[in-house]
Amino acid sequence: MSAKPELTVEPWRVVEERLDLASLAETESLFALANGHLGLRGNLDEGEPFGLPGTYLNSFHEHRPLPSAEPGYGDPESGQSIINVTNGKIIRLLLDDEPFDIRYGEVEKHERVLDLQAGTLSREVEWVSPARQKGRITSTRLVSLTQRAVAAIKYEVEAIDEGSRVVIQSELVANEPLPPTRKDPRVSQILDSPLESEQFSDWQSGAALVHHTKRSQLRLAAAMDHIYSGPDTTDVEVDVSDDIARVTFTSVLKPGEKLSIVKFLAYGWSGVRSRQALFDQVTAALTAAKHTGWDGLVEEQRRYLDEYWEDADIEIDGDPEVQQAVRLGLFHVLQAGARAERRPISAKGLTGVGYEGHQFWDTEIFVLPLLIHTVPAAAGDVLRWRHSTLDAARNRARHLGIEGAAFPWRTIGGEECSGYWPAGTAAFHINADIAYAVTRYMDATEDERFERDVGLELLVETARLWEGLGHYDRDGRFRIDGITGPDEYDALADNNIYTNLLAQHNLRAAADAVERQMDLARGLTVLEEEPASWRAAAASMYIPYDEKLRVHPQSDNFTLHQMWDFTDTDPSKYPLLLNYPYFELYRKQVVKQADLILAMHLRHDYFTDKEQKERDFAYYERITVRDSSLSAASQGVIAAELGHLDLAYDYLAETALVDVANLHNNTSDGVHLAAMAGAWNLLVAGFGGLRVGGKALAFSPRLPDGISRLAFNLCYRSRQLSVVVLKDKATYSVRSGDPILLSHHGDEFELGPQRLATHRIPPAPAREQPTHPPGRDPLRRAPLRRA
Repeated sequence: MSAKPELTVEPWRVVEERLDLASLAETESLFALANGHLGLRGNLDEGEPFGLPGTYLNSFHEHRPLPSAEPGYGDPESGQSIINVTNGKIIRLLLDDEPFDIRYGEVEKHERVLDLQAGTLSREVEWVSPARQKGRITSTRLVSLTQRAVAAIKYEVEAIDEGSRVVIQSELVANEPLPPTRKDPRVSQILDSPLESEQFSDWQSGAALVHHTKRSQLRLAAAMDHIYSGPDTTDVEVDVSDDIARVTFTSVLKPGEKLSIVKFLAYGWSGVRSRQALFDQVTAALTAAKHTGWDGLVEEQRRYLDEYWEDADIEIDGDPEVQQAVRLGLFHVLQAGARAERRPISAKGLTGVGYEGHQFWDTEIFVLPLLIHTVPAAAGDVLRWRHSTLDAARNRARHLGIEGAAFPWRTIGGEECSGYWPAGTAAFHINADIAYAVTRYMDATEDERFERDVGLELLVETARLWEGLGHYDRDGRFRIDGITGPDEYDALADNNIYTNLLAQHNLRAAADAVERQMDLARGLTVLEEEPASWRAAAASMYIPYDEKLRVHPQSDNFTLHQMWDFTDTDPSKYPLLLNYPYFELYRKQVVKQADLILAMHLRHDYFTDKEQKERDFAYYERITVRDSSLSAASQGVIAAELGHLDLAYDYLAETALVDVANLHNNTSDGVHLAAMAGAWNLLVAGFGGLRVGGKALAFSPRLPDGISRLAFNLCYRSRQLSVVVLKDKATYSVRSGDPILLSHHGDEFELGPQRLATHRIPPAPAREQPTHPPGRDPLRRAPLRRA
């Protein structure tokens, strides 16, 4: 398992030394730039060829029907799909009337560089046209992390060997044609021409287009302006119509002479603001960007990222390829959330249309822990967005006849967009996942205002759902029946342990929050008896156990199901959901992704017996096929905790390289954001052993053979912590902030600011290696380890 051969391995850059048209869609995802508001796929400047054109605005979507042959009560009738908005990336070039197109002529050099420290995508091409005109084309683009509405491109063409007549066409294009989608439920449904024109305007070197969607009635404005340098004889023309605006620069270059333009872009959208207000907004953003200038935008970008990497970087000595992939993942997670500002973080961020731009539970469980400890304000904004959708969640719960709030399995605007109940709304654990993220955020930030404004109400309404959804059986056990846990191959099950344990946490956290905020709780009409009722349900929560096998079934009677025939399952049949009916999956022992194993991590306070954990881990390793990119990170965390360090290392490579190596063959639809964040979780919670929720912030670090040193930083309760792990020892320091109580492999100690504490690492226990389904072993990392 390795990165694509055309990508070089460098610490801070992803370099493509030659263009591979067959993998263009994948590199468009890898090279995407975004800031949480605006996302630009890494399409070529000239617009063609492409794998999937893509320009996205967070939450800007269109409605589409969700037809069902046999609709049932409670089924959503309308879905939401993120759409490709006005494309401002396009800059076409003609050399002596020959259009620059890498499919024609000769490409003598083609290099693209994603610079993770600068936050830019650069490109250098040397091209000889069919008419033997040679030119050098360089471009650099960025999506500003400091000016939320703004992107910019510096584009330069140089005549080589002999003079050339040069025409540069800089465009805004709405409703551009898109390729057909594959028959894969993980892929978005393409909506043809979703935008209707409202206004088009132009001026000396720029233009603007205003459109609205046909069904959702959201309004979008996109604008561009330019500065240029070149021969004095350069002409500039502007033309604009409903769906296209074009600024054309024409010049004659002598050998070695250059024509350079800087293209400034601005985007805005709203469901309530007027056409004129949005037009004014984007033109004002353009004015500010031009005032800053290209060099100023580049400097602001670098400064922003310097601060981010100071807090978020993870250093991995011994495996340069994983090091690069981990940093790429950290970069994409930042791009998804930095300026989202009370908008969701979708499964693909703003890098593609996979999963239709929906947010799932992945964000709260995998992405937010990373942001909570690196960019806590961005994590808080995602939870504030969840809070803003509470009315829709309450309506959904009422429609289902349940108390409280039923948050959607997948959504953009807050409404349920899953048309398949067993793998959609029945996965009620999303509500407990949100509550878990709320409590983790509050624990790490001690943000009392957040608790009062957001956290309390989220905890109360999700706790109410569990009390209404569950019931006491004749033995006095509190049961939650007929739901789907994280493993989507075990649907509509009773007492999924992950769900029950996180619901238990949710109920207790809500009761605790009410006691802290009694005045606000009364305003939420919390009855006096409700907290006690929640505590009683939590205390009586039923957690199944198989006494014969001495393992936890991930749901009631799961270990009694027939075992899946792994031996006779052809490797080409994975992922199973694309090749077998759900009926076959639901009634067999086969696990799509970590379920009970994930519960063992998040509810480590419940799973305290190491030998029991080892039995559970070994049992589920044998039947987990990792058909989800989320699984490897969770399995790796527990593998590291139990001392299976080389196995955890294999899982680290699998989750870190999921997109760089296109392991699931769908990176073309966008990056796997939660898997990228999962690599951080595996490093920090797995090899670093981080556990939260106790009196002390706990670490139990150990390293595999392939990593000689691991270093990471954490934000925690207004402190900046640094942890450096070697094979035999770990060193902790408080870079800033007050003293803090830490623990190292169970030994507590207090550490003050600007102090170092070094502790020896005990050897990992000797355990029998777990086995895996035939053909589903993680690829061994050992052959690729480097000093």
